[in-house]
Amino acid sequence: MEPLRELSLSIARHTPPAPGGVWKNEALGLMFAAASHVPEPTRHVYEPVFALVVQGEKQLVIGDEIFTCGKGSFLVLSVDLPVTFQISRATPEHPYLALALTLKPAAVATLLLEAATPEGAPGEAGAAAIGLSEAPTELLEAIVRLVRLLEHPRDLPVLWPMAEREILWRLLCSEQGHRLRQIGLADSRLSQIGRAMRWMRENYREALPTEDLARLSGMSVTSFHRHFRAAALMSPLQYLKQIRLQEARTRLLTSVGDVASVGHAVGYESPSQFSREYKRAYGSPPSQDARLLRASAQVSK
Repeated sequence: MEPLRELSLSIARHTPPAPGGVWKNEALGLMFAAASHVPEPTRHVYEPVFALVVQGEKQLVIGDEIFTCGKGSFLVLSVDLPVTFQISRATPEHPYLALALTLKPAAVATLLLEAATPEGAPGEAGAAAIGLSEAPTELLEAIVRLVRLLEHPRDLPVLWPMAEREILWRLLCSEQGHRLRQIGLADSRLSQIGRAMRWMRENYREALPTEDLARLSGMSVTSFHRHFRAAALMSPLQYLKQIRLQEARTRLLTSVGDVASVGHAVGYESPSQFSREYKRAYGSPPSQDARLLRASAQVSK
């Protein structure tokens, strides 16, 4: 059976019925997604991941850049990035189907140590942290072998690491190999920038001076700004703002509290600035957006 066809059947078998849903196995780092319609855009902070579109199309907005990923294409994301996600092509007859596999730095580093990997691509140190390519046949076949293991629980603990390793090798040999390689190298520019990003995600309430972020990354301030913008497609300040606003939206949905206290909890000293930037990001003031989010959550139950 043709690889994409077999993968589409597996994803459809595991995900909830229409209009769509998500199946996850946290231990394996594997996720399937399906949708039979085009929903509203959503915002997430993506961790390093490999993702393949099996059917349909999606768009990712990072900074001012739009990345379109269609059937048979894959992306590699090599640092934690705030992303606006939009399924852009899906119908009941031809639903959107995709899978994602978490990229583990330790697994990539082990493979780099044990194997003679291809040389880095020119200019890779200044490359963006996301890249798209058409999936070669060898990669698709490796993914099929990995997904088949879900039907054989006895084989899973023994054969899964080997199947995952083959996928990583195929990725290292692909056009996106330099991005994967940056994940596994502790002294790579992306790994250095990634340390600052992780600190910002974990300490978003604080405003660490750029000089300290640069020192955390082992760079000069000028170099840090240049490499951060190249990797994240946005400035450190824009990155922190998106992290704060996404956290604020989660808090507004999951807890009852006044808007000012939520803004303060995520690092905003000025309630008016928080409301202004929130509306610019999500289209509605925080209080109104919270009501809409809660109403939508109740309907979907």
